[in-house]
Amino acid sequence: GSLITLSCLSHRVVCQVISSAVPADLVQDNGTSGNSWITQLENNYGFYIGLGLAVFSSFLIGSSVILKKKGLLRLVEKGGTRAGDGGHGYLKDWLWWAGLLT
Repeated sequence: GSLITLSCLSHRVVCQVISSAVPADLVQDNGTSGNSWITQLENNYGFYIGLGLAVFSSFLIGSSVILKKKGLLRLVEKGGTRAGDGGHGYLKDWLWWAGLLT
């Protein structure tokens, strides 16, 4: 039979074609067919999953900025040295840490 060489980044595979006509019931499914549940989920709901992830991540990023800013403003109200002036008092504030970890 014929030899076919397939290359993919760091791997190279050589396949031998034994026959050109293979009955459909002998073809093995290697998990790449379009009938898997993940593929069906992506085809049906991919847009909505992406939109939900985008909105959720935007909410987390926005809340992180707000929490850190509120922590820094609380430090200024207490009379601490501002971070821009070399102060590190914000590191003791739980609200700033909550914003950082969000």
